[in-house]
Amino acid sequence: MKEITTTSLFCGAGGLDIGFSRAGFKTVWANDFNKDACDTFREWSGAEVYCGDIGKVSADDIPDTDIILGGFPCQGFSLSGPRKLDDSRNVLYKHYVRIVNAKQPLAFVGENVKGLLTMGGGQIVEAIIQAFSDCGYDVRYKLLNAKWYGVPEDRERVIIVGFRKDLGIDGFSYPEPSETLVTLGEALADVPEPGPGDVCEAPYSSRYMSRNRKRGWDQVSYTIPAMAKQVPLWPGSPDMVKLGKDLWRFGDGGPTRRLSWQEAAAVQTFPAGMHFFGDQTSVYKQIGNAVPCKLAERVATSVRAALTPALGE
Repeated sequence: MKEITTTSLFCGAGGLDIGFSRAGFKTVWANDFNKDACDTFREWSGAEVYCGDIGKVSADDIPDTDIILGGFPCQGFSLSGPRKLDDSRNVLYKHYVRIVNAKQPLAFVGENVKGLLTMGGGQIVEAIIQAFSDCGYDVRYKLLNAKWYGVPEDRERVIIVGFRKDLGIDGFSYPEPSETLVTLGEALADVPEPGPGDVCEAPYSSRYMSRNRKRGWDQVSYTIPAMAKQVPLWPGSPDMVKLGKDLWRFGDGGPTRRLSWQEAAAVQTFPAGMHFFGDQTSVYKQIGNAVPCKLAERVATSVRAALTPALGE
């Protein structure tokens, strides 16, 4: 299998890249603004990692690679946030476009939250697609739920894929969903009991108590968020009890706790034993911000299959 090189923008801890590496890709250069995420990425990947503002990076300083990956910041698009059209984080995709235009890779893959599809009445996603099209790419996007791709988690994400138009690739298909789910029981079977400092023990806010936060062993997890205080409950916790509209309480009959960061990492399908740099809050953030590795691997396999004729394999 030929090794295909990638560049990763807004790389975070590298969930997207870990999935691509499993499918035969190798990231050689990456960027993020968060130092802990950069250190985490650098350790597992061995790639050159520039830690800093992507807006200050010249495309000339980025090596030529076959693919550019990018989970550009999504907080401004999120359904759980204020969703401001003028949110400064919403324009960071323009740097992604700038670099794709300058480097002209064979393809690019982007990821974002479901809220991107309805932001500005759908005009934002269409503007993003048009910007990449103007760079010379055939672009498509699709909303995928990670739970159908080997990830024990309800997590809907928009996956944007573009192939350079001169390649004439028209055979790309998004990965087919599985008919079976990986449960929390299966995903956490080999995760050790948490030790001191492994579980966020911050007070539970009124926001946290406004809805159910617990899924059982035979179910998939709720979405793992980037904020440690909002992480779902360990499936061994008692069931929560609904008291009224937007008001729940914890159940009786056993200990209630959040998922440990190791359990959250397993749900996000990071490799067992992976080392994350930073304090507890930072580690939870890196895990929650990531693309689930197994979802990324499935997408990468489809991208590779579409590129095979162009690569002469």
